[in-house]
Amino acid sequence: MKTWINRTAVLVLISAIAACGDAPVPEAKTESDFKYFSEQFSDLKVIRYTITGFEELSLQEKELCYYLYQAALCGRDMIYDQRYKHNLYVRRSLEAIINSYNGDKEAQEFNAFMEYTKRFWFSNGIHHHYSTDKLEANFNMVYLSALIDGSDSTLFPVQEGSSIDSLKTKLTSIIFDLNLDAKGVNLNGDVDMVVESANNFYEGVDQDDVENYYRSMTDTADPTPISYGLNSKLMRVDGEMVEKEWKVGGMYSKSIEQIVHWLKKASTVAENDQQQLVIDKLVTYYETGSLRTFDEYNIEWVKDTASRIDFVNGFIEVYGDPLGYRGSFESVVSIRDMEATKRIQAISKEAQWFEDHMPILPEHRKENVKGISAKVITVVVQGGESHPTSAIGINLPNSSWIRANHGSKSVTLGNIVDAYDGAANESTSSALAEFAYSEEEIARSKEYSSLAHFLHVDMHEVIGHASGKINKGANPKKSLKNYYSSLEEARADLVGLCFFFDQKLIDIGVMPNFEVGKVAFDSYIRGGMMTQLTRIKLGNDIEEAHMRNRQLVAAWAFEMGQEENVIERVKKDGKTYFKINDYLKLNDIFKEELKQIQKLISEADGEEGKRLIETYAVKVDQELHKEVLERFEKLGIAPYGGFINPKLSPVMDNRKIIDIKVTYPEDFTEQMLYYSRDYSFLPTYN
Repeated sequence: MKTWINRTAVLVLISAIAACGDAPVPEAKTESDFKYFSEQFSDLKVIRYTITGFEELSLQEKELCYYLYQAALCGRDMIYDQRYKHNLYVRRSLEAIINSYNGDKEAQEFNAFMEYTKRFWFSNGIHHHYSTDKLEANFNMVYLSALIDGSDSTLFPVQEGSSIDSLKTKLTSIIFDLNLDAKGVNLNGDVDMVVESANNFYEGVDQDDVENYYRSMTDTADPTPISYGLNSKLMRVDGEMVEKEWKVGGMYSKSIEQIVHWLKKASTVAENDQQQLVIDKLVTYYETGSLRTFDEYNIEWVKDTASRIDFVNGFIEVYGDPLGYRGSFESVVSIRDMEATKRIQAISKEAQWFEDHMPILPEHRKENVKGISAKVITVVVQGGESHPTSAIGINLPNSSWIRANHGSKSVTLGNIVDAYDGAANESTSSALAEFAYSEEEIARSKEYSSLAHFLHVDMHEVIGHASGKINKGANPKKSLKNYYSSLEEARADLVGLCFFFDQKLIDIGVMPNFEVGKVAFDSYIRGGMMTQLTRIKLGNDIEEAHMRNRQLVAAWAFEMGQEENVIERVKKDGKTYFKINDYLKLNDIFKEELKQIQKLISEADGEEGKRLIETYAVKVDQELHKEVLERFEKLGIAPYGGFINPKLSPVMDNRKIIDIKVTYPEDFTEQMLYYSRDYSFLPTYN
């Protein structure tokens, strides 16, 4: 997932699904012949999406969307700085070249420079958004120097008393030395994960310092603990440990002041009193930095189920911190999709039934599942960690005690899924043909894959992350450390998988037959054992939490079913495939996996969690990996997808807003430059 303090909020990326051919090629969508696909470069595909239904909103609702839209974009600088302390410095330098270089912009080397810059924007910094490896430039330092010499020197981040030459030296080191700050997030448990991670969450401290610091302040008897460290940078200053808070008057103040400004405007046009209370609580949190206030905000946010407009704004995702304390800035503004919400609500209404029938030990089941609010949303804008890459499912808040006592919200990002499908092309079907074992499997997938994926995401978010009970006094996040996120994701995935052959999904009208379950199983094993390997370099271990989760579930199931040949690894025409021979037995295996993973999480069994991850989820079959990369390369498909946001603009009559206009930018570079021009608030010097 992208795990929080109790990382039960999850964002499940599906660009890999589209890339691996698990979604059918859709019929052309017609919103004025809207073109979803924008461009492709390196391993990335840029997509556009529509805000269907926006014109149906009242002027007050549109105005609310606009103010929340502005608040979302005002935090953009923060995600860059959080990911790496030199990112803003590099970004401003790259953009100075684009905006003022007077040389040949059609040259091959300039195209290579532009590709690097677009990859930098796509990842919100110098480390790949998924692997967190440092980006490699396809141009050299001599050319970079020539680009700087041919550009307006006043646009570069050169401090008084410094020089362009010193800027060149610094940029050369940052960009071209791949051993310097090589890994954005290092999850290797054999190293000091704080020291070896290039994020900007810590300074002058090591892993022992961080763990001891929070151990000393944590009250293990507190039933409602705050999310320690969520909104601060931990530093050593004059020998003392100091938390530099992200708040008005603190670190990132200039950006946060802008967010607060727009949130206060949003409060004046809130749909109802509860929504206004939510917005005002968030403002107070930003102004004070109080994590107790953040908890109060989350509780009130969960209560707001009546509003059609909803939003997430704050320091939430902790995937960027290998220790899982600090939250990266993100924001999502959305409109409820009334019709599409019916499917997900049919599942959420049965949450207690699913909990009671979970194949886990009785003592690990919740006796009373609290309020799971579920809906399908239409995204208006995304910012921070949520853009340009996007999730298709969100489950918040992350605090386990808030979820247990007050409930949670689960959403599926409907128009983002539509955009992924809309940007698909014939190569998507060719990828399915390349990695699926049989014509029967391909035909079944084309008919049911969209529904299978939707249902799995719904079950993962609505039931999975809301299920299960932690033993009294147990602290799985603390005990499982860097393995927690992957195990929690595996647990939620398995909750979804193990009900695909249960009559319940047919009875509540969300699934027509068990063929959907076969498609879900085929896709999961195919992805977990093979196709997700397209996302890592040959020779590398798996580090990303979701990828570890999928390989853990698939590889463990493969091993458990070997004696009865439940999943068979076969060769056909010299190519490797994974063929499921018995879906019902595989379903039983998934149930056993869920039982064991729930047990180790409930009991905070760190040793067993480490054993499972290190045994099944990290190492890669190098021969198979090489084969998969070679087969995939021939298809010419980008394995990652990200988005251009729509643009909201006020229509004015003197000083009064009379409408909000939506336009759909087509150029990724233009949007990135526009954002940097209008939403840059933080200094670039370090």
